[in-house]
Amino acid sequence: MTPSKVTLIYIDSGGGHRAAAASLSEAMRQQQRPWDVEMVCIQDLLDSIDFIRKLTGIRFQDVYNIMLRRGWTLGTAQLIPMMHGLIRASHGAQVKVLEQYWKGHRTGLAVSLIPHYNRALKEALDRAWPGTPYVTLLTDIADYPPHFWIEPMDQWVICGSPRAAGQARRIGLPESRILQSSGMILNPKFYAPLPIDRAAERMRRGLRPDVPVGLVLFGGEGSTEMVRIARALQAEAGGVQLILVCGKNEAVAAELRSMDGRMPMLVEGYTHDIPLYMEMSDFFIGKPGPGSISEALAKRLPVIVQRNSWTMVQELYNTEWIEQLGAGIVIGDFSRDIAGAIRTLLAPANYAKYRERAAATQNVAVFEIPAMLRQILAEAG
Repeated sequence: MTPSKVTLIYIDSGGGHRAAAASLSEAMRQQQRPWDVEMVCIQDLLDSIDFIRKLTGIRFQDVYNIMLRRGWTLGTAQLIPMMHGLIRASHGAQVKVLEQYWKGHRTGLAVSLIPHYNRALKEALDRAWPGTPYVTLLTDIADYPPHFWIEPMDQWVICGSPRAAGQARRIGLPESRILQSSGMILNPKFYAPLPIDRAAERMRRGLRPDVPVGLVLFGGEGSTEMVRIARALQAEAGGVQLILVCGKNEAVAAELRSMDGRMPMLVEGYTHDIPLYMEMSDFFIGKPGPGSISEALAKRLPVIVQRNSWTMVQELYNTEWIEQLGAGIVIGDFSRDIAGAIRTLLAPANYAKYRERAAATQNVAVFEIPAMLRQILAEAG
């Protein structure tokens, strides 16, 4: 028995799951939790039965990343159930492979930060080491049932919103097994004081010190949507400037750098300086990913996001959540609506309210969750 070992399971479909696992591990280290923390990528465990990889040479997790990078997100309401079906069709093979993994890597607590595979992970763990506590830790603001995050099985669920906690209750989980944090897991560096001279930092990077700055961010894979946003605002030349963080999307970064126009733009690739760029900015523009919008709100940045048929279906609720908070503006089309949304947001009376509501979210989940895991270990004996 290794009660001090905690296994964090992630996947590299998008960057949010690995980032959440790494951030939680860092918070445990800072709190000096007496645990041996291991991060495990489920794709590495399941490569041997990945039929997509065998047929195309592309790993299953990378299909999602390619979709994001190229903007192929139309029809995800149909795609997600199809993915559910493919994953569940290979359930037996998954359990067999995962059981062998667990037998060789005993843990005191398994924490899944991924959707889709929780039924297989839990069943395999029960076969290898019965009684080991299992936790599903949502890195989405809400679930997209059925069989996405929360499964009706013997587990604990950690939710970052009342909506997700309610979904866990409706699926039949006991109240004692549902724990609610104050939001999404963010890297602890988003809470560290970062006193900067904003004017100086802007000028150092070719931006004007006295003009509002919007941070444009579409996750680690970037998106062609960033080009449309920049073009729409260059055409307006409406008294704003942009920091565009393109992640690994070199094609989008190159296209943005080649763009002529009067609006100042700082184009950045993959970077660890997001907290700094948020401190330099006045508002956020991007896809309604749970991590990005939560980071923006932690830095008191009002957000502008898009909701239409191209929005990832599991992120649709996030746009409703922003509207409920009153912490930003949801528009139907970036190309058509972004300039007007920025004018509305930056109107002095409006901006003060949006910024106040962003600051009111008070999300410290990454520091709360280690105590929840300690409680679960205690309850599990």
